[in-house]
Amino acid sequence: MRKRIWKKVSAWPAGGKPWLALAGALAILLLAVISCSTVNRAVVQLPHYPGATYIGSDQCDMCHDDIYKDFATADHARLMARGTNALDAGCESCHGPCSTHAESGGDTKPPYTFTSGRAETSSYGAHLAVEPARSEETVCYTCHADVRGQFNLPNHHPVPEGRMTCTDCHDPHKGSIFKGGGTSILSENEMCLRCHPAQQGPFIFEHEAIREGCTTCHNPHGSVNPKLLVNRNSNLCLKCHFVQQTSSGQLLIGGSDHTYRLQQGTCWTAGCHEAVHGSRVNPALQF
Repeated sequence: MRKRIWKKVSAWPAGGKPWLALAGALAILLLAVISCSTVNRAVVQLPHYPGATYIGSDQCDMCHDDIYKDFATADHARLMARGTNALDAGCESCHGPCSTHAESGGDTKPPYTFTSGRAETSSYGAHLAVEPARSEETVCYTCHADVRGQFNLPNHHPVPEGRMTCTDCHDPHKGSIFKGGGTSILSENEMCLRCHPAQQGPFIFEHEAIREGCTTCHNPHGSVNPKLLVNRNSNLCLKCHFVQQTSSGQLLIGGSDHTYRLQQGTCWTAGCHEAVHGSRVNPALQF
């Protein structure tokens, strides 16, 4: 035993220093920890608007104290400008630079406003070109270009058609951007069930996927699949329901032969599991 241990120790090359390898490994580990660290603020490039400057969200507190108080808890409050003139520009990241708005006592609307207002004037009395009131989604798309693409898909919530707005589901002024409460699955479902009460239940035989949240099966902004589904046909169900193939070629799901059933269409349109959200009478969610 002693000879074997000696041979392993003497495996280091002549003049080698094991501590160098250990120091190198620690340096790599430290670099990995630093590179994976997170910050509690996000940085955006604020738009330039002629005739107005950024004054910071603190100035908004003078007139909008109720909104400002809640805004401190909002996800959008983390938006700020970097550099020598860094300031807390959470409000102005959506409404634009508000110097003229504050100086006029609110008579002049912010550059990017959701309501029509009096046009700005320069010191010479000339009217500046002011953008008209914008729809909410136009403002949101400035930073959320990926969501804009999802709303352009064939199946989507009717935001582009004007029958819904982003703030129906998202609150930019208070707390989590999700009105339901962020990562709270129960609250997330409650937000969806305000408009989809038929899927709420209670059910005697519930679909366990409901506990995981509506977004397990649906993309709320848009999808290429009907009903905003994240996958097509039985591929959606097979994400959770394991398929076992026997030596004879049978396809078993939950111990039941689905060899021919999978060829009949989707799991919920083939007359098998039509009550996909839950059932009050059938444990197999057939109806």
